[in-house]
Amino acid sequence: MAVDFIKGSISNIDDTEYHCNKTVVRKVISGVVGAASSVTSIQVANLLRLFRIPQVSFFSTSPELSNKQRFEYFTRTIPSDLYQVKAMVDIVMLLKWNYISIIYEESNYGIKAFEELEVLLSKRGICIAVKEKLVKDSGVAEDLVYDSIVSKLLTKTRARGCIIFGSDQEVAMLMRAVRRANASRTFSWIGSDGWSARNLVSDGNELEVEGTLSVQPQANPVKGFEEYFLNLNVENNRRNPWFVEFWEDHFECRYPNSSLTPYNKKYKNPCTTHEKLAKNATDFEAQLQFVSDAVMAFAYALKDMHQELCGGKPGLCDAMKPTKGSDLLKFLRKVQFEGLTGDYFSFDNNGDGPARYNIIHFKQIRPGKYDWVKVGVYDRGFLNLSIDEVQFKIDHPTPPQSVCSLPCSLGQAKKYVEGEICCWHCFNCTQYQIVNPEDETQCLTCRMGTLPDPLKTTCVAIPEVYMRPQSIWAIGAMSFSATGILITLFVTGVFVKNNETPVVRASGRELSYVLLAGILMCYLITFSLVFKPTDIVCSVQRFSAGLCFTIVYGALFTKTNRIARIFKAAKQTAKRPSFISPRSQLCICSALVFVQILINGIWMIISPAHAVHHYPTREQNLLVCNSYMDASYMIAFFYPIFLIIICTIYAILTRKIPESFNESKHIGFTMYTTCIIWLAFLPLYFVTAQHLYLRITSMSVTISLSATVTLVCLFTPKMYIILIRPERNVRQSMMPVRLTTFNKSANDGSMMGPVMLTAVTSGQNEKVKSVSGENKVAENGNTVKYVEIGTQTCTVTDFVFTAPLPKAPSHKQLASSLASPASLHSIPYADQSSLPPMTGSGIGNDDKGETGKEIVHSSGETTPTATTTQIPNQMVSSASYNNLSTSSVNCHNVNSVSGNEKSRIINQTTNNNRNETCIRQRNGNFIS
Repeated sequence: MAVDFIKGSISNIDDTEYHCNKTVVRKVISGVVGAASSVTSIQVANLLRLFRIPQVSFFSTSPELSNKQRFEYFTRTIPSDLYQVKAMVDIVMLLKWNYISIIYEESNYGIKAFEELEVLLSKRGICIAVKEKLVKDSGVAEDLVYDSIVSKLLTKTRARGCIIFGSDQEVAMLMRAVRRANASRTFSWIGSDGWSARNLVSDGNELEVEGTLSVQPQANPVKGFEEYFLNLNVENNRRNPWFVEFWEDHFECRYPNSSLTPYNKKYKNPCTTHEKLAKNATDFEAQLQFVSDAVMAFAYALKDMHQELCGGKPGLCDAMKPTKGSDLLKFLRKVQFEGLTGDYFSFDNNGDGPARYNIIHFKQIRPGKYDWVKVGVYDRGFLNLSIDEVQFKIDHPTPPQSVCSLPCSLGQAKKYVEGEICCWHCFNCTQYQIVNPEDETQCLTCRMGTLPDPLKTTCVAIPEVYMRPQSIWAIGAMSFSATGILITLFVTGVFVKNNETPVVRASGRELSYVLLAGILMCYLITFSLVFKPTDIVCSVQRFSAGLCFTIVYGALFTKTNRIARIFKAAKQTAKRPSFISPRSQLCICSALVFVQILINGIWMIISPAHAVHHYPTREQNLLVCNSYMDASYMIAFFYPIFLIIICTIYAILTRKIPESFNESKHIGFTMYTTCIIWLAFLPLYFVTAQHLYLRITSMSVTISLSATVTLVCLFTPKMYIILIRPERNVRQSMMPVRLTTFNKSANDGSMMGPVMLTAVTSGQNEKVKSVSGENKVAENGNTVKYVEIGTQTCTVTDFVFTAPLPKAPSHKQLASSLASPASLHSIPYADQSSLPPMTGSGIGNDDKGETGKEIVHSSGETTPTATTTQIPNQMVSSASYNNLSTSSVNCHNVNSVSGNEKSRIINQTTNNNRNETCIRQRNGNFIS
């Protein structure tokens, strides 16, 4: 037959007819259906491709046959094992196995499938624990070989799943070895179509096979085939030479006139030829669909070829005598039809049948009853498995685990066992780490401002924390500042309204308004501190924080410096100090403020202000200005602090000026309190770095509190006079005079005690004119110095007074001059640019004239000075006439006594070592 087959093939190539014998017409072989085994089909395909004969197999599933460079003329109606392998891998993935064993048949069928399995499993991250071969011929291998395979499987206790790619005979031997090893309920199998649904495997091995999931090419019953086959017998099926052997084997008899074969020699009973096939006694092949599809494929290919080449004419035309294999192959690959099973059929690009599989499951339906049950399908790359119907063991319905290592918990990374990609140890990531999404063996530390999510899979941003205007901290700070703003505006309004009154003028109007502006800025700073930080807000904070203090303490520095210079100059010289006019004071204050502006400008250029995220701890995300994170705010406060220190020093230096000049004392108290506030703030600022709300609130309150101290200490006395005691807001009330005598003992021979006459200082332009008398020697030998300057200390022996006097006054004129309203009202304000002229007899306005003086001796006589020219007004403390006491126990009215009596009183007072003070001091902003 083989020789005849080859001869027919040659005839096909040489375009000649093949004759079976001399009496039969020679016919040409156009195509071959078969074989069933992949091994056989590979050998036949190698032969047929030489003669260009198309071949269609119905059971050969080896992936190797899909290689069309080697097997150009091979096609099949059954899908390649490649799809079967893909279906198996998908099942493994669905069961969440990552550590399995593979047992494969040592044949082209098993080896090629194993090669595909290795590739696909590796791509899916599934490891192979054990891989073993099954000897193809069951008659060769002994039980010891199968026992060895099972022993190796048992060494990998965590690899519970196993894929078996083999034939039914070898797999049946393996199951018996499993039973011998007492491992019947240990493994879960995934089987290939070579042994699935085969009674040879399951019969007697039900406990070992239980739970198997198998992949089987999808095949439906061929319509009418059972009826057709059951009606066959030897007589009506002579064309099948092997049907007699089937008949003898099925009925266990010897058919009459049949040849003796190794299979029928054991049968002694002859067949009656009347035997009939019964359905219940006949096992039909479940995959007959692929056989019928193979035949139908050739039929439709020839039909299409005849239609195109012969135009549909009956019989073969010359174009099909003989049929060319290459042309038939083209029509064969294009066929599309509905098969005898009712399923649609067509070849794919590789010449394979549709990849349709049934997933069948061997399970115990009820105790003691086992059967193969369809639980899913695999159609063209998509798996549809009803996992609820899968039951690996009747008492364990859930799928077993087949993993080398269990998945790590949340927040744990893997450390792989050397040489094993599916075996690892788990270790915990730290509190602020997540498992690296790109490398599960490493922990990734979250960047600052983020924290791991609860699943430890990603870093999530920490919500921004910043001072919000609606927070209780901000509301408290803004309420304090708003109150201060209203009070400051109220004070400013009162000052503006009373701008020309003595209190406002005496306090230095220009610097007072500068001071109020700085205080207002201090209060406004709070609102920039509580807003959400932005680059603009941060710039405003940085620039204005130090500027507002510089304005306040620059003005105070100017005031205190002026006071100190005036009193220091008065003790050293009669010359008027420089730069004490209002314009000079504003220039000095502006220069001080400009220094702060220059510092801020350079700072902003070198290190611009901007909003940044600050992370005091890993769990905090503060949105702050960049100056907040360190001590750089101190750059803005350094210069104001320097001014505070200088102002405090000046306040200390001027603390002993005449007590009636109490503004210097108010400034001193302001500076002392401010120093205490800032000494308390600085440590609080640095220790609250992690508490955003407290730090910003403390800074805001400190700034506002400093402004409040300045506002209260410096402006409350003035507001008291303006609003509550307006009757004192007059010229005379602002500048009273106090004349005090200090008498030393007559026996000590020293000079008399000092008398101090002090002039008021203010922020206005003042001109101090001083005329100092010469030392005179009285009749009693005492030295007398008559001084007419308001800011100089002088010593007298008797009674001192100043007034413009005519030349050679009488006793009565001398006494009257002390109580003269004209002399008192002639004293100017400190902010007046010149002294008003005195009117009256003998009084001139020449500033260069000699000063007239008279010495009142103990005897009561008066001695005029040698100078008889007119004298100008003397610069002394402004006072009112009512301030001079004219009737008191210790003060005597000189107008009511004679000259002798007055001398007696003076001598009595001196001899008795008594101090006489002729003044009635009033409450208020007095000066000595």
